[in-house]
Amino acid sequence: MTDLDALAAGGKPALARALAAIERDPDGDVTLALLDAAHARRRAAVVGITGPPGVGKSTLLGALTSAWRAGGRRVGVVAVDPSSRASGGALLGDRARIATDPNDAGVFVRSLAARDRLGGLAELAMPAVTVLAALYDIVVVETVGVGQSETEIADLADTLVLCVQPGAGDSLQYMKAGVAETPDIAVVTKADLGPAAARAAADLKAGLSLAAPGQWRVPVLLVAAPRRDGIDALTAAIDRHQQWLDGEGRRARRRALQARHWLEQSVRDRFGREGLKRCGSLDVMPGQSPFARYREIVAELLSSR
Repeated sequence: MTDLDALAAGGKPALARALAAIERDPDGDVTLALLDAAHARRRAAVVGITGPPGVGKSTLLGALTSAWRAGGRRVGVVAVDPSSRASGGALLGDRARIATDPNDAGVFVRSLAARDRLGGLAELAMPAVTVLAALYDIVVVETVGVGQSETEIADLADTLVLCVQPGAGDSLQYMKAGVAETPDIAVVTKADLGPAAARAAADLKAGLSLAAPGQWRVPVLLVAAPRRDGIDALTAAIDRHQQWLDGEGRRARRRALQARHWLEQSVRDRFGREGLKRCGSLDVMPGQSPFARYREIVAELLSSR
C-alpha cells in the first residue's frame, strides 16, 4: 500500500494528519516524496473562488459542494483564512458558514492561514491542493479576499470563479485591480436583490469586454446561493470550462506555468532573490513533479554555497 492509498483508507483523520505534517516540514524528504506521488496521481479539477469579503463566497461554496455531492463527486476544499495576530493560525469564522456534513467522507475541508502572504493564498496551498487532487474529484480553493495584490489564485486554479455582489460600487474597480483579466467565470451573488443584481451583471459584462480577447468567452451568471438559484448553471459552466481546458493542451500549459510560478516563489522564500538568480532554469519538464524539481534546485544551491 502506498502512502496515498493509506491516506485514502484512513479517511479524514489520516488526511488531516498528513497535511499537518506537510505544514511542519514542507521541505522534508518524506513530504516531498508524498507530493511527488500525489502529483503523479493528480486527477481532480481545481476550482478557485475569489471575490471581496462579504460577497458570499463561503455560502456559494457550500451550495456548490452540495450540488457536486448530489452528483456523486467527492470534494476537497482548501479555504485560505485571515491569520490570528497572536498565533499566526487561521481564523476559522468563515469556515463555519460552509455547510457540510461532518460525517460525509466525500467532503474534506481544510483551513490555511494566509499569514504574511499578500497574494490571497497561503504558502502551503499548492502542496495541500496537490494531495487533495490525488484523492478527490473536485478541489476548491477559496481565497481570503480580492484586491490589487490578491490575484495569485490564477497561479493555482484550473477554473477561476470571480464573485461580485450587487450594490458594491463600480464594477470597473475590479478591472483596475487586474482581477477581471484572470477569471474564467464571473458570478453576481445575491441575485435575489433583483434590479441591483441585473445592473451589477451588466457592469461586469461591460468591464470584462475591456479585457484582452481570448478563445474562452467568460460567462456572467446570476446566483442566489441560499436558495440554490443558479447553482446548476454554475456547475455546468465549470464543467464546460474544464472540457475546454482539455482541448489543444491548454490544461497542461496552464499547469506548467503554475508549477513554474510555485517554484519561483518557493526558491525566493528560502534563498532570496540572489538564490533565485543562481538557480538557473525554473522550467518543469512535461510530466515532471515541481516538487522533484524543487528538490533538485535546493540540492544545487546548497552544494554551491
